[in-house]
Amino acid sequence: MAEVQQQDGQSVTLTYEPTAADMKGALDARARSTPSGRRTRRLMLFSGVAGLCFVALTVARGDIDAVRLVAGVALILFAVGSQFLLPRLQARQLQQLAVRQGVFRATVDAGGIRLTTRDSETTSNWDLYPRYAETDALFVLLTADKHGVGVMLLPKRGLPGPGDVDRLRTLLDEHVQRV
Repeated sequence: MAEVQQQDGQSVTLTYEPTAADMKGALDARARSTPSGRRTRRLMLFSGVAGLCFVALTVARGDIDAVRLVAGVALILFAVGSQFLLPRLQARQLQQLAVRQGVFRATVDAGGIRLTTRDSETTSNWDLYPRYAETDALFVLLTADKHGVGVMLLPKRGLPGPGDVDRLRTLLDEHVQRV
């Protein structure tokens, strides 16, 4: 739900209701943009490949040992679940929490970001979110810690017009580092 706002040239205002897809996009961007996220993704990929090799070697040897076969399949399922299912479940849980807040309104300007919902208002200066990642649908602001624990998402669909995407990107580039 995008609401048209008057812009003063110095700020950009987004109005939106967070979706599970927004949350999933933010979690994925965080995983790609942080050292711990990249390390976790590599570990899950390695686990899946190791499980697949374990199963393939067990079958190729012709000595089908049920324990080895089950262990290999479990490793594959763990890797696939961790890589694909858990982020979707986390996104749904985050979205269910956010939807209780109603419509979000984020105003981004030289001083930082003011986020207002039905029940709260928060102002964050740029030091809290010193870096950001951009996806096709979102700008994802990240805290400075290596895990990117703090995340703020700004869905592009919440902007009043297509030219505002460039204005928001310019504001972000002036104040935070793109990752």
